Amino acid sequence: MKNADRILTIAALCCFISAGAVPADNAADVVPTTKQERNYIRQGNKLYNDKRFAEAEVAYRKALEALPQSEIAKFNLAAALIRQSGSSDPNSGNDPVNSASQLLQEIAGQSQDAYLAGKSFYNLGNLAFNSQDYGKSIELYKNALRKNPDDDKARENLRIAQLKQQQQQNQDQQQDKQDQQQNQDQQQNEQNKDQNKDDNQQQQQDQNQNQQQNQDNNQNKDRQQPQGSISDANAEKILKAMENEEAATRKRVEAEKKKAEAARRKKITNPW
Repeated sequence: MKNADRILTIAALCCFISAGAVPADNAADVVPTTKQERNYIRQGNKLYNDKRFAEAEVAYRKALEALPQSEIAKFNLAAALIRQSGSSDPNSGNDPVNSASQLLQEIAGQSQDAYLAGKSFYNLGNLAFNSQDYGKSIELYKNALRKNPDDDKARENLRIAQLKQQQQQNQDQQQDKQDQQQNQDQQQNEQNKDQNKDDNQQQQQDQNQNQQQNQDNNQNKDRQQPQGSISDANAEKILKAMENEEAATRKRVEAEKKKAEAARRKKITNPW
């Protein structure tokens, strides 16, 4: 049988997380196998199907110890690692998805088994899709179809990835427009603030100038009319009083003249 019969596609949370475990005893291998390697792969596949992925990983690693060039063990180990992606902690060096990606890239680039290489490209495409790198996933799905033209899952995922990429591009364009409009609005607001600031400064400057002008005018008035000067009303009263006093003086002088003249006339008329 072909290697296609050795791939166990595992039901996933979504159609883009597909990591198949390959049986050890149903195919003519490109790479020669050993009994010990096949036994460990069978053990790993059983654990994998029971969702005991960490234990399956151990079994597949033992298969690789028995036969380091076993592509089946590498592929199935990558599948088990992908299923443990929830335990990823790159800071501690525990990054199962990255380790799985390296294994799949090795198989996809070096395997003489077109079916296994195609499935490796397919799973790499799924990893890229889940990282929302739709452009990369599209290329990987295309590579999977080049290896396995009859892979309907790769074809369907390719179509969905292309739709997702278009949606992402539309969203990016819309976001760019919103950012551009926001920047324009912000610039306009800044210009308005600057204009209002200039207007307020000019208004304050005009007000200060008016206040200074009023102060200068008041100081000039103070200099023109020194303290103790007579107001117009008071000056008029004083002038009126002086005129009245002068008139009274004239009347008194006239009265004295008349009195003296009368006395003189009386003296002449009655000399004794």
